[in-house]
Amino acid sequence: MATKIYTDAAQALQGVKDGMTILVGGFGLCGIPENLILALRDSGVKGLTCVSNNAGIDDFGLGLLLHTRQIKKMVSSYVGENATFEKLYLSGELELEFCPQGTLAERVRAGGAGIPAFYTPTGVGTLVAEGKDVREFDGRPYVMERGITGEFALVRAWKADTFGNLVYRKTARNFNPMMATAGKITIAEVEEIVPVGELDPDQIHTPGVYVQRIIKAQKLEKRIEQRTTRLK
Repeated sequence: MATKIYTDAAQALQGVKDGMTILVGGFGLCGIPENLILALRDSGVKGLTCVSNNAGIDDFGLGLLLHTRQIKKMVSSYVGENATFEKLYLSGELELEFCPQGTLAERVRAGGAGIPAFYTPTGVGTLVAEGKDVREFDGRPYVMERGITGEFALVRAWKADTFGNLVYRKTARNFNPMMATAGKITIAEVEEIVPVGELDPDQIHTPGVYVQRIIKAQKLEKRIEQRTTRLK
């Protein structure tokens, strides 16, 4: 079996081209594949559609790709902490598809499971449902949402073994597991790589069959988006 371990993020991103759809795990700044995002910025690819719960902040996470105008469209549920995003959207330089958070998670999960569409009551009667099929089940209206897949998925995990089995740590186990299943090529950025057999099989969150490439994170900044402390 060919190795899944790549020497660095730039090598792992081989094949990413202009106009592709990229799925990016993480919630806010928690559990984002920060090294892969930096390498994506440095690659210069443009015209990307990025699917992520949010768009980072102005100088970190996906905000870096917004600053360089490499993202053409965002599919997100929350973008409130990014002034660059607001500026680009209001000026017409950035397309946006807003999606309720639970629906976004389910759309990606469905895509990874090979389910092309499903019905949900979330968003019925709002702008979210405009132009979409709405049907009634048991007397209640539901809107059809499409499953999401991408050419590449970039995820962040705590540990991986050399086969690509992944373990996420605490709150970093957010959007990462479903993103990992929905990419044609999934790249995992991890803090530690261990031999096969060292991970507890009962604690593996993403089976290695979904992961094609692995890198060991070179930088572990782990910023906090909003630091809140108690008053003395």
